[in-house]
Amino acid sequence: MEELSEMASKPNFVLILADDMGYSDLGCYGSEINTPNIDSLASNGIRFSQMYNSARCCPSRAALLTGLNPQQTGVGHMVSTFGQPTSINVPGYQGYLNETSATIAEVLKKNGYQTYMSGKWHVGGGYDLTDASTWSPGNKTHPTPVQRGFDKFFGIVAGAANFFHPKTLMKDENLLDIDTSDFYLTDAISDNAVSMLEDSSKTENPFFMHVAYTAPHWPLHAYEEDIARYVGKYRHGWDKIRTNRHEELKGKGILDSKWEISPRNSSSMPWETVEEQDWEDLRMAVYAAMVDRMDQGIGKILGKLKELSLDENTVVMFLSDNGGCAEFLAEETERPTPLQYSSPTPDGRKIQMGNNRDFQPGPDDTFMSYDLPWANASNTPFRLFKRWTHEGGISTPFILNWPKKIKKSSIVHKPTHIIDIAATIYDAAEAVYPKEHNGNQITPLEGSSFLEVVEKGAWSRNHSIFWEHEGSRAMRNGEWKMVSEVGEGWELYNMTEDRTELNNLADKERGRLLKMQKSYEGWMNRCGVEEWPIPPQTWDPTMHARHAHSSAR
Repeated sequence: MEELSEMASKPNFVLILADDMGYSDLGCYGSEINTPNIDSLASNGIRFSQMYNSARCCPSRAALLTGLNPQQTGVGHMVSTFGQPTSINVPGYQGYLNETSATIAEVLKKNGYQTYMSGKWHVGGGYDLTDASTWSPGNKTHPTPVQRGFDKFFGIVAGAANFFHPKTLMKDENLLDIDTSDFYLTDAISDNAVSMLEDSSKTENPFFMHVAYTAPHWPLHAYEEDIARYVGKYRHGWDKIRTNRHEELKGKGILDSKWEISPRNSSSMPWETVEEQDWEDLRMAVYAAMVDRMDQGIGKILGKLKELSLDENTVVMFLSDNGGCAEFLAEETERPTPLQYSSPTPDGRKIQMGNNRDFQPGPDDTFMSYDLPWANASNTPFRLFKRWTHEGGISTPFILNWPKKIKKSSIVHKPTHIIDIAATIYDAAEAVYPKEHNGNQITPLEGSSFLEVVEKGAWSRNHSIFWEHEGSRAMRNGEWKMVSEVGEGWELYNMTEDRTELNNLADKERGRLLKMQKSYEGWMNRCGVEEWPIPPQTWDPTMHARHAHSSAR
């Protein structure tokens, strides 16, 4: 009984992850989108102004779940397997979590926790959505959440889906055929999380729950009643939205007022020159509706915690896996492949693929994205997008809420990384991180606990932060950041003076840059990071930047 009592006093954890949501897309981070439930977490918690993710969905999820750099987990790129079936061995890029990493669920389960997941997995190998006969969840190269420590799982194991008719949907270890007449993935993720909370209340043991939304990742799918609340709100355009959000961020104390907003991306255009302004307004309205619906679901989760009297001692964390996404989704583009998502609806209607102005975004038989100019607004005030390691690609809103310990709101301005979250959870849970798991030696944690912000209101990371994704590279060391687009040279910025990366000091600070480059090379060697492109794959660098060129140097 004493052991149970000790376990019952330990905190619960709800770790919420949004998908492709930009830095300024929440009300508490300057947005006009209605997010009262997430905002309530901030108003009674701690916001981080310089929390970083790992630039893309798969690497960020791998880093979040393990506290390691993505390459150390085997998910250094995406879920495709590099180097196979050739003789070239690229272990950091095998495309699924390796056995020398341990997930938060595996660690906490060994420390007496119940573990649940509702949402998107996407760290367990690739799935050809055009051929379900090839799917093999649960085999060696396609580990499922249940195999990696979660007691219960509901969600998709692939990377994206039609919100009304998703593929690769699973419950625990079984693929699901769903009644698609009244289904919306965001609601299903929220409702299953609520159900799991009810299950958790039947035992005294604490729980860890990972809620991984697919919103607001493309396609633009939302309910009409949610869309209606935003139609017309974006009729004044992305330039005005960027200006308004920048002012709000400064006014809230999240951004330093001396940091100027980055110029409109060179692949965007002045709003007054846009011909289809009503259609563009509608695209952003659907995106906002998707964020709004996610917030409604989070409200259900927070309400259930309160109903079960679990709210006081539950640590709730919220963040996004990368910056806003500039992917175009025209039918003729090669990345991402539209064919993967072009299957007819269950009742036989053709999916209208791509950003076609002849159709309105939102319904289940369309498949659109909100495109580069709106992504530029989502990432206000920063440069570039998801997949890049400039601030627009790697900066995320991050909120920490723990009513039992945090009594007033604050903002932490020190640089923090997604790999620090696992370490912080273990610290709060007083959990032992293993040296060995299932007969495998486990890679030591790379992240650092920032739990002291709860008691002291501040913290400082002692180690540098590193990134590599598809040849985009970066390193953050204190107030200095060096960064490089794929195929380009290093840039250097003083982030205290210039977080929006407008004044490149690479020539003036040559000695500092060379020293940082040496540290970066050491990190690559230690963590199994490969030069891009990774053989034997070929890579067209123009594909990465075809619709997203930087306008500032």
